[in-house]
Order: sequence, then C-alpha cells, then structure tokens
Amino acid sequence: MVTGASRGIGLACAQALAASGAKVVLAARDCAKLEAAAAGIPGASWVELDLASPESIRAAFAKAGRVDILVNNAAITKDGLALRMKKEDWDGVIATNLTGAFLAIQQVLPGMMKERWGRIINISSVVGQAGNAGQANYAASKAGLIGITKSLAQEMGSRNITVNAVAPGFIETDMTAALSDELKSAMLARVPLKRFGAAGEVAAAVRFLASEEAGYITGHVLNVNGGMYM
Repeated sequence: MVTGASRGIGLACAQALAASGAKVVLAARDCAKLEAAAAGIPGASWVELDLASPESIRAAFAKAGRVDILVNNAAITKDGLALRMKKEDWDGVIATNLTGAFLAIQQVLPGMMKERWGRIINISSVVGQAGNAGQANYAASKAGLIGITKSLAQEMGSRNITVNAVAPGFIETDMTAALSDELKSAMLARVPLKRFGAAGEVAAAVRFLASEEAGYITGHVLNVNGGMYM
C-alpha cells in the first residue's frame, strides 16, 4: 500500500515496488487520478483514502486486505509564518501528515505481527530535520514521523517488522515546477549536488528499504537530499 500514490513521489514508489514484484495498492483522495495511475501499473489496484478521516482510513485498509509493505507518503501543506498561522492550518497538516500516518500504521500492524514480517516506510522530509521558515506545521509533522519511526522500530523489531523513514530534499515534482526561477536558484544554492532530485531516486530508496536486503536496517532515516542536510 502506497498512500498519496496518484502522482509524484508516491506514484514513483508504487511503480518501483511493482517492478520489484509487489502487488501494489495505490491510495489517495483523487479517484480519477488514482484510476489512471493504477492503469499504468501491471496488477495494481487502488482505494480512495483521506488520511484526515479515521473512517476513511479503516474503510480503505479493509478494502485493500493484507498489507505487508506500507509506504506512508501522503501529505499536505498549509504554509504560513507561525505568528499568523491559523489553528485550523496547524490542525489540518498534523491530522493528515502525522495522525493519519499513525492510524494507517495501526491498521497494518496486526497482520504484520501475525505473519512475523513487515516493512513500514514513512516519507519524512529534510524540513523535518532542519526546519523551514513558514512551515512550522509541516516540519513538525515530518519530524513527528521520524519519532514514530524510531519508536515503532523498537516496539516491532522482535516480530521481524522493520520501520524506517526516507527524508527527501528538494525533489522535482509538480510543486517545484511551479516555483519561480529565482526561488529555484536560491534553493539549489543550498544543495551540494546542485540539482533537484528525481522522484525515482526517492522511490529507489523506498524499494531498497522494502526489500529482503534491508532486513537488518530498522529505525533509520535515509536522506535523499543531494547533501542539503548531513
């Protein structure tokens, strides 16, 4: 199951996992985009999922069936300086990015514990490690995912369930494509590799952490950020 899989990093993760032999379930809010995305991945299916709704989460995972690999990728932003940030903008981001991801994990743990095998991969962000002005809510949600990752890795290790995080930096997506050239230049000045990352490069990290080869890695945060944060 890959959340936020209708586009960008989530879609790239679904494609990479499917190419490695996984039967992938794509999940997101936009059913039309999900259907189109799943149609391009052999054997894939899709479920509607709104991570801000506990009812939607329960229904989506019930429909999906047993999940051996969960990629918690879905996230929203509601940026603004902390001084003027509305409580609903704080609550909305935390509800989807952090609480929703946690509730999704709760849905898959019983099955993974029964099978004594599982992979949980949380998509955090360089912003969750280094912070970013105007994104206190988003940074808090992504830092929270790292805390969940490390805590659950300790709880679930004895059941052969690994829990890791991937922290992307500036990745070429629909969001970055809309930025001005001036802002892009300013962002790239902070990246030693002097380029944006590709969604496929994040997906490659996720695919590795989901594999048997990564069976002795848990509680780890894998940075895919071009050296922006070390």
